[in-house]
Amino acid sequence: MKYAKVAVEAAVFSFDKAFDYIIPENLEASAQKGCRVTVPFGNGSKKCLGIIFDVTDFSDNKRLKKISAVLDESPLLNEEMLELAEWIKNRTFCTLYEAAKTMLPAGINHHMVDSFAVNASASAESIESLDADERKIYDYLLKKSVYVRTETIFKNIGMNADTAVLDRLVKKGLIVRNRDAVRNLGDLTVRMLRPCNTEDEIRLTKKQKQMLDILNELGTASVKELCYFTGLTPAIANALVKNGAAEFYEREIFDLPEISEICGCRNPINLTVEQNEAFDKLTKLAFAGKPSVALLYGVTGSGKTSVYMSVIDKVLDSGKSVIVMVPEIGLTPQTISLFAERYGESIAVFHSALSVRERLEQWKRVKKGNAKIVIGTRSAVFAPLENIGLIIIDEEQEHTYKSEQTPRYDAIDVAKFRAVQNNCLLLLASATPSVESFAAAKSGRYELCTLTKRYGNAVLPEVVTVDMRTAEKADGSREISKTLFECLRDNLENGRQSILLINRRGYHTFAACNSCGTVITCPHCSISMTYHSANNRLMCHYCGNSLPFSSVCPECGENAVRYSGFGTQKIEDELKILLPTARVVRMDTDSTAGKNSHEKLLDSFAHGEYDIMIGTQMVAKGLNFPNVTLVGVVSVDQQLYNDDFRSLEKTFSLLTQVVGRSGRGELKGKAVIQTLTPENDIIRLAAKQDYEEFFDTEIRLRKAMIYPPYCDLCVVGFVGENETVVKAAARETLDLLKKLTSGDYKGEKIIALGPMPSRVAKINEKFRYRIIIKCKNSNRFRQMVSQILITMNTDSRFSKVTVYADMNPDTAV
Repeated sequence: MKYAKVAVEAAVFSFDKAFDYIIPENLEASAQKGCRVTVPFGNGSKKCLGIIFDVTDFSDNKRLKKISAVLDESPLLNEEMLELAEWIKNRTFCTLYEAAKTMLPAGINHHMVDSFAVNASASAESIESLDADERKIYDYLLKKSVYVRTETIFKNIGMNADTAVLDRLVKKGLIVRNRDAVRNLGDLTVRMLRPCNTEDEIRLTKKQKQMLDILNELGTASVKELCYFTGLTPAIANALVKNGAAEFYEREIFDLPEISEICGCRNPINLTVEQNEAFDKLTKLAFAGKPSVALLYGVTGSGKTSVYMSVIDKVLDSGKSVIVMVPEIGLTPQTISLFAERYGESIAVFHSALSVRERLEQWKRVKKGNAKIVIGTRSAVFAPLENIGLIIIDEEQEHTYKSEQTPRYDAIDVAKFRAVQNNCLLLLASATPSVESFAAAKSGRYELCTLTKRYGNAVLPEVVTVDMRTAEKADGSREISKTLFECLRDNLENGRQSILLINRRGYHTFAACNSCGTVITCPHCSISMTYHSANNRLMCHYCGNSLPFSSVCPECGENAVRYSGFGTQKIEDELKILLPTARVVRMDTDSTAGKNSHEKLLDSFAHGEYDIMIGTQMVAKGLNFPNVTLVGVVSVDQQLYNDDFRSLEKTFSLLTQVVGRSGRGELKGKAVIQTLTPENDIIRLAAKQDYEEFFDTEIRLRKAMIYPPYCDLCVVGFVGENETVVKAAARETLDLLKKLTSGDYKGEKIIALGPMPSRVAKINEKFRYRIIIKCKNSNRFRQMVSQILITMNTDSRFSKVTVYADMNPDTAV
């Protein structure tokens, strides 16, 4: 007898493992490691989804249930990915099924669907005792001779969905329930036609013979193609099949989203002496036959992409595959275009802006070996590539590589795991590396490759800092200085383009009553509302709630609400007044909500259809526009003073990166930074583009305060609707932490801060508290945290509180 170890969807963290199941004899051939199955689970043997992690000949458990069905013809996850799922579970405090599921595209996943039918052997007494709702459902199902899905029942009888009624009918034995696994999205196929090999003489009409002759010549063709080439209708194809002369079959097809012109021409890349040195070092590491991590650190515009594309060429020529990750969707269209021109159809695209269908098709192309390069955002790290020779993470310092939802994995850590499994090179690239990565490179744990000069004749831009406390403002503007305005005007007159950074979206960012002092906050969150001129409403950027614009105070009733602060929409309006001939485009999450909107805006700007681009941080990184010779930073002071230990690093990175968008071609660039604190060291160093001096300052501060890289951080979070209970859960966790570190885990050295409210203490009617633990991310420490989570999540006093843990989050606030 064969047994399978199955990760089950319904398992929770407190008792999660791979559960043993018997493999029925008729399923032995198809029940393979990495395949999905349905299994009975729990006391009621409810049918649930699962994934097979192992197949064995032995089990200690003598009272086992059988696998109900195998859902896949071949394994979706190979040995490497199954090991990765166990690794993620052990490091991110999730279930085994959650870890495995995150590697698969949403379209390929299944969900369980309940359907119901009348029980033919139901007793008459039971039927007579039904209430009105039960009778209505029973009578409806009695007229049906098949199982009917839950949502269909309630829709057709016009009742509000109340599954408790169905549960009562099942319990009374009047109806029976059936649970099936239904795939979220079917395969994308095209109907094909092929001739049948038959010796029988078939009488065909002239048109049928005409289509069959073409089909015999081609061997196989889609119905659409046959109709196009013959001028005949699909009815002729149907007649050929009916007469036995041909047969239909479905062929799977794959889309290539966002790739309009694919040529795949590898033109020579001319490297400078400095670039060539980096290329030689990285190529040796890529072919060393052992895992390694390298950091490619270079000033903005130094040609890091050219270096790593040269390495990619070598890796592909050796028959291996490549993963390239970029941090934000906004960067992807330029990256895809660059790679499509060079590598053609051998690329696949992974990112969240694709439709569910597109993501599924891309995943299948990779799984079938039709693509050798995967380009995308965080999810690309799970691409089902075989024989990986190189993993590249561009702008590696970006927070978007860290997942904020279960499982809370870091794509860089996952990439390290895959590099070890494939004995390949992981290459991190940035002009402003994270402090942790640069420290690892300086210590020798990572190989360091440095590019100190811009490529070709390009030089770093001249940077002007404007003190907004004393600076003269442009006429009619409170936010744009005369200096920045004059630079924008001159650039416009010279036919050059400009980029303006304002890292706040909306129009006004703050609304308060001058009479009673009330700040207009979201009724569901502890955050102020932002005014958006596009829809004339106040909006919450956390839960999405919106209120109509009004100057009447909701607290005192006075007509005294005043709006202040500014965001991208207000700057856009001011520019249209200051420079009426300028063509202005805004790029933030409001203007790029539509499908492919990032690509369309960037393409329009690249083709000179706009003179000025205003945006949040999505305009600051990775974009390359040779005609941009001016960058203006309208304001960045707020980010400097966040209560986050990374706030200085993030501000320096943002300023350095956005300044680096200027003067990347033959034309000299300029940058203007507006600030209320021009004496601040971070602004001064970013203006100089001096990362190494910033690092030396920041690393000393981190060491003194004991922050990464001198420790790891674990944030234990608490979320619930009752603040008193949430706070009590946090205090109970701290007491448990003290008890464990003085008992079973006495050797663990930690520093615990809190419990305290999160920076935004309430979101969508749920209160949020946290404990920050400075620690070493060891297996023993994670075991202790797992024990705490299991204890808290099984404590009935806190059943309405969600308790979770996040190792090394991007922010601890």
